[in-house]
Amino acid sequence: MEDQRWLVVGLGNPGPEYAGNRHNAGFMVLDELAARVGGRFKVHRSRAEIVEGRLAGAPAVLAKPLSFMNLSGGPVKALADFYKVAPANVVVIHDELDIPYGALRAKLGGGDNGHNGLKSITKSLATRDYLRIRFGIGRPPGRMDAAAFVLKDFATVERKDLPFLVDRSADMVESLIRVGLEATQNTFHAADLNPVKPPR
Repeated sequence: MEDQRWLVVGLGNPGPEYAGNRHNAGFMVLDELAARVGGRFKVHRSRAEIVEGRLAGAPAVLAKPLSFMNLSGGPVKALADFYKVAPANVVVIHDELDIPYGALRAKLGGGDNGHNGLKSITKSLATRDYLRIRFGIGRPPGRMDAAAFVLKDFATVERKDLPFLVDRSADMVESLIRVGLEATQNTFHAADLNPVKPPR
């Protein structure tokens, strides 16, 4: 596994006005991974910002699509083709409404649960069989619309644990590359932070 190239994609919306949004959890994790490999993002012709380096001993391309979330698939497919990365070596980090804040999950394949970024990537790659790191953000409080909730910044109570969760998500990506999915699930799924309930 270790000499194959990996494509690690963080999902989010480009632009400073979105930077702290729940929907941009993937971008936050990519910034941490870029710091670990000692690289700076540069614009690639695939319509993504990328960093090339070695992650967990393997060659890796870290990518933040410059398209908006619902068009993420185009840049991801272009990068996978350009770097000749098979879907099995693609890792997508995204926010997940169906998991409480403080919980992180690794999985292979599955549906998109209404997540437009995943929907676009699945369509562009023509397969669901790529790896995901699901960054739990929980459900919106009260009657708030989910689409509005994901475009709000993390709440004050959540921001306290955010650096830890971003760091841990980056650890999970490195673990996927180093030891594979099952061992990563066994190690990380058992050790959730106590989920933080959003303010109501």
